[in-house]
Amino acid sequence: MGRWRPPAEKSTALVTPEGHARLKAELDELWRVKRPEVVRALAAAAAEGDRSENAEYTYRKKQLGEIDRRVRYLSKRLESLRVVDAPPTDREAVYFGADVELEDAASGELTRYRIVGPDETDARLGWISIDSPLARAMLKKRIDDEFEAMLPGGPRRFCITDVRYGAAG
Repeated sequence: MGRWRPPAEKSTALVTPEGHARLKAELDELWRVKRPEVVRALAAAAAEGDRSENAEYTYRKKQLGEIDRRVRYLSKRLESLRVVDAPPTDREAVYFGADVELEDAASGELTRYRIVGPDETDARLGWISIDSPLARAMLKKRIDDEFEAMLPGGPRRFCITDVRYGAAG
């Protein structure tokens, strides 16, 4: 089996200021802290002799490759990202960076989401990518607008009950 991987789908190159800071901090942590630790451990494992039967050496080589791959990705991605640090002029409509409260039409359940860039999504916090089907379906909608989103479980109807900017969800 070869090492070729299909290219990743193009994602929207937007990020919030908080997300940009987190990505920069991750890159700095990988480059200045984790990578030097792994290189030291790799050198120590290599000094033990026969590398073909050295599990520590094999593990550290793999770990170094993963770190380098992530460093390359973050370095390129940070250059291409556009930081969106100002709310839109129309604060009544749903755009990037919005905190949106939705009511599920079937169950009446309320859920709050924050629309963020694809590099900063976090399901536990309710942060969804602007590229997700739900976010795409609610873009440019306003409070009391109803819409349908094609989700993995099938189509679902929602009503927007609140839109805010500047709050962290």
